[in-house]
Amino acid sequence: MTDTTTTTPYATQDETDRETTDEPFEGVYPAMTTPFTDDNEVDHEQLAANARYLERAGVDGVVPVGSTGESATMTHDEHVDVIETVRDAVEDVPVIAGTGSNNTAEALSLSRRAADAGADGLLLISPYYNKPEPAGFLEHYRTIADEVDLPQIVYNVPSRTGQSIPVDVSVELAEHPNIRGYKAASGDLNLISEVIERTRDEAFSVLSGDDGLTLPVLSIGGTGTISVVANVEPERSCAMVGAALSGDYDRARALHHELSPLVRELFAETNPIPVKEAMHVRGRGGPLVRSPLSRLSAERREVLRELLAEYDDGAPGTVDPAAVEPATGDAE
Repeated sequence: MTDTTTTTPYATQDETDRETTDEPFEGVYPAMTTPFTDDNEVDHEQLAANARYLERAGVDGVVPVGSTGESATMTHDEHVDVIETVRDAVEDVPVIAGTGSNNTAEALSLSRRAADAGADGLLLISPYYNKPEPAGFLEHYRTIADEVDLPQIVYNVPSRTGQSIPVDVSVELAEHPNIRGYKAASGDLNLISEVIERTRDEAFSVLSGDDGLTLPVLSIGGTGTISVVANVEPERSCAMVGAALSGDYDRARALHHELSPLVRELFAETNPIPVKEAMHVRGRGGPLVRSPLSRLSAERREVLRELLAEYDDGAPGTVDPAAVEPATGDAE
């Protein structure tokens, strides 16, 4: 793993630096988008440029080919090629590859291929559609952890999988030496708090998987975030998480509120539709998403463009959240 000290070009060291700890995963890990060409092929040149940009911005790692990376509409070969491109592009941060599936054999195959491609760790979404019982969850994750010797993160996102991983299962999995983290995207702080409480004696990190709840999760013992908004505002994201982890909650709260309007806009339509558009506005790839997703609606494009312009005019900690509030309200 890399040194977890976060710095940004907009903040002093005292505001963002923190001591390196023994946590397996700590800090900001952008859930990377996968840029596509007009021919619907992976744009590897832009992908590499995005990875280098994030590393320069001070992130603690990158997470390609997850949900935000549209792995569900990529072939296995494309999946592996993306991992290789990102691994080759960055120098000093770990690459945590999404390799989950609802088919244990497929997840194991992807995990092995990701390891061969140079991944430093794995992010494994829980099996979707099948609705396994607790014993099935345990067997699924242990099968991969026993066979692939990389640090692995269990990903709980019931809004996409239809089922939440039971807390007892997560706690039992934390005992496995290769299962080192938990991406919390249930939106249930009581559940997340219990996972943190019951795994405190393990070398096990709980990372927010919901940008709007990153600060609350950090406040109850979480160690970082696998973030969508960090693709667009990595410096602000690093400043917020760095402040919280160093105990400066006044600054962390200010940055949380500063980022909140953008977070809301990035989830106004299905992820990664808005974040791909935001990356396009920032000159970091085309806005295309693969079918059955569709490009961000014209109305929201204009709102997003105006919103990003407000962030462009100020450094982290200097923008009034009221000044960046989308004028047209929510589009749920």
